[in-house]
Amino acid sequence: MNSSEKRKLLFSHINSCKQNGRLSLEKSFFQHGTCSVYKHSVSVALESISIADRLGVHVDYKSLVRGALLHDYFLYDWHTHKNKIPFTHGFTHPFTALKNAKEDFNLSRREIDIITHHMFPLIPLPPLTKEGWIVCLADKLCAVHETVKRKKKRHERIKAKLRSKKTPSR
Repeated sequence: MNSSEKRKLLFSHINSCKQNGRLSLEKSFFQHGTCSVYKHSVSVALESISIADRLGVHVDYKSLVRGALLHDYFLYDWHTHKNKIPFTHGFTHPFTALKNAKEDFNLSRREIDIITHHMFPLIPLPPLTKEGWIVCLADKLCAVHETVKRKKKRHERIKAKLRSKKTPSR
């Protein structure tokens, strides 16, 4: 599968998950800082394709992309969700995402593996498929990038504010 076909596959699955499911709801919820769950999920799908290509590993791209798009399909704001203590979200959301994804889609064995095991090693259930391992790694890379980017922007805003408060010396 060439890169053009992979991009078409990605956009096809994004559109399908929006039309046949509730993927668009992810735009309303934030994942890391100002990054929406939707944007994070699309980034994880793109990064997963990139990792598979760089490793030269034969994967089921359909399951890889769809599993990546649905890995955080929990559909709530984990920062304020009722009956959820924020620090438990990391342990529970894969199972909520799987429940929601099963309600909206027919999932392959690989897609179930991706969604269920993407939080390894926080949840001590390692992925069982190549696709699961790739999405698990892509999720960590994207999360770190989104978090560091947010902290860098915050640091830049603070520096700019401090510069603007300085009065010129005479």
